[in-house]
Amino acid sequence: MRKMDPSMLKQFKMKLDLSRRRPLFRRQEWFRYKKLGDAWRKPKGKHSKMREHRGYRPPIVDSGYRGPKAVRYLHPSGYRDVLVHNIKELESLNPENDAVRIASSVGRKKKEEIYNRARELGLKVLNYREVQ
Repeated sequence: MRKMDPSMLKQFKMKLDLSRRRPLFRRQEWFRYKKLGDAWRKPKGKHSKMREHRGYRPPIVDSGYRGPKAVRYLHPSGYRDVLVHNIKELESLNPENDAVRIASSVGRKKKEEIYNRARELGLKVLNYREVQ
């Protein structure tokens, strides 16, 4: 895990705690019809009890469930997750804040080159198992 200042570390721990307690947001009546799936859709029906936030219905996606803004899109390791497609994209990254994820569309040969260059620059590679 990367080193953070105490205030950011506190927010990061809060983010992890919130994500553990955050409910699974599922589509209205996902259990009734298999074809619906359980991917979230906002309930829009005129008489929908879920839209009205009735207590006996599942929770609805709301801004109150979001984590702190400063640590919102960070990887669990604390780094900013950056998707990389070629070696040139590595040059502008900061090894203290950024971690590299090599795109799945990159071939094996180029993937190894990107991996080796990232190690030279001191960057952390998040999906390194796929390279080997």
